[in-house]
Amino acid sequence: MNTDVWGVIAMFFMTIIIAIPLGKYIANVFSDKPGFSDRIFGPLERVILKLTGVDAKKEMGWKEHLIALLTINLVWFVVGMLILMFQANLPLNPDGNPNMSPDLAFNTVISFLVNCNLQHYSGETGVSYFSQTGLMFLQFVSSGVGIAAAVVLFKALKDKGSKTLGNFYDIFLKSCTRILLPISFIVALILVFQGTPMTYEGKDSMINLQGDTVKVSRGPVAAFVAIKHVGTNGGGFYGANSNHPLENPTYLTNIVEMLAQFIIPVAMVFALGFFINKKKLSWMIFGVMTIGFLCLAVPNVLMESEGSPAIERLGINQDLGSMEGKEIRVGSAASGFWSIVTTVISTGSINSMHDSSMPLSGMNQMLAMMINAFYGGNGVGILNFFIFIILAVFISGLMVGRTPEFMGKKVEAREMKIAMMVALIHPFLILVGTAIAAAYPSIGANTTNDPGFHGFSEMLYEFTSASANNGSGFEGLGDNTLWWNISTGIVLLFGRFIPIIGPVAIAGLLSEKRYIPEGAGTLKTDTGSFGFMVLAVIVIVAALAFFPALTLGPIAEYFTIK
Repeated sequence: MNTDVWGVIAMFFMTIIIAIPLGKYIANVFSDKPGFSDRIFGPLERVILKLTGVDAKKEMGWKEHLIALLTINLVWFVVGMLILMFQANLPLNPDGNPNMSPDLAFNTVISFLVNCNLQHYSGETGVSYFSQTGLMFLQFVSSGVGIAAAVVLFKALKDKGSKTLGNFYDIFLKSCTRILLPISFIVALILVFQGTPMTYEGKDSMINLQGDTVKVSRGPVAAFVAIKHVGTNGGGFYGANSNHPLENPTYLTNIVEMLAQFIIPVAMVFALGFFINKKKLSWMIFGVMTIGFLCLAVPNVLMESEGSPAIERLGINQDLGSMEGKEIRVGSAASGFWSIVTTVISTGSINSMHDSSMPLSGMNQMLAMMINAFYGGNGVGILNFFIFIILAVFISGLMVGRTPEFMGKKVEAREMKIAMMVALIHPFLILVGTAIAAAYPSIGANTTNDPGFHGFSEMLYEFTSASANNGSGFEGLGDNTLWWNISTGIVLLFGRFIPIIGPVAIAGLLSEKRYIPEGAGTLKTDTGSFGFMVLAVIVIVAALAFFPALTLGPIAEYFTIK
């Protein structure tokens, strides 16, 4: 167990060591500074831009950025629906998987489109290789969209009075070619050499330990798993996700997949500091995020390592920790750590069954998604945190009698209205959806695996995961129904695009304002005291919004087994 804990610590510090230089590289890519990436990826980007007829030099305002973002997502939605609803008639389907129903296709396309990958189907039996490849494409572009939206924010904070913020298509393309693609390629190579399949052939016949001949699903797994983590998507090629021995064969692949989903969200924080030349600000943001992350991760590692009190009363040895729903090759400590990384970052991949977690571990997983601002997904994590910065600036300004300002721009009524709308839409989607499901047992409670407190947690977790664009679930829930497919699909759309539209709109409005140089009365936003204020705002908003619901689910369950 001590070895497992040291492995967790090593993974965390390796992430930070890699993230800092990666953040500088990301900042250089979008600062248009000449570098080696121009020589490697420039020719490919020019070919793509020429084929699509996009003028990458055309400057866009914040409204044009959002129109381009929403339009391109609409096109991908239509194409994705057609592929999934007619996959049985399309090529690359050696296992003969059937077409998806319209409601399941609706949920699936939206969940991949919004970087969530909720997956109300089992990967190896639910989709063809052609569909898997199409979904793999969406994993690239959905992550690229999130990074592009964050870079628009970076440009708005850097410019002093500009109405143009670069070209969306240029930023988006560079996100995919210069960041996501090379990292995914490296991760996929490691996975292949560790035994993860990479083929378009159908099922393979193998003889198991009992001597029986079984059919084992294969496919382009290594490529899919690489981008699912690098892109903070989380969708599993197999239904068991990274529990599956072909998705996550060894402890080494567990480390690689952990680092893959962790490094870009952390690197984006440092990229902000390098890009706008405000390194103290990025360290303040990183500090707040890391404190919040550790407050969730450390208890989970300890609780999963200690085991279940109910099993302990039976006199069963739990030296390996709570091992229900966990893989022996990974261990309880690394599983507990992964469960918070994947929910804090909104990746949503799993290397253990979250439904089997200890009650308060499950609560922390939900809290990570409810807060949705500690690191977060690629790009969108920094956007969500920006909303809390705006709220903290406004509240701090009122408390000390100073004009609310951020980065030399006044924060006024318009920005606050947008920030409050974004902050409140998240709990609204989670709590209203859960309330409706709980009020009508035929669509909610009857689809759970447990009629008690844990069943409520299953419903609460599903809407929390959808609103946070996470994708993980308490899989005791029978979620492939018309209600769950449509309701969570709608929540996915609002939960993805409003937290992108809001911060980009605020950034655009601030960029158009007159720059005010810092003076003696300026509220410093790169200090530890302001960081504490931001953390306090995050905690207060989360506590007020979600504590009552959590008492009905995981907290009540904890006291029943204590």
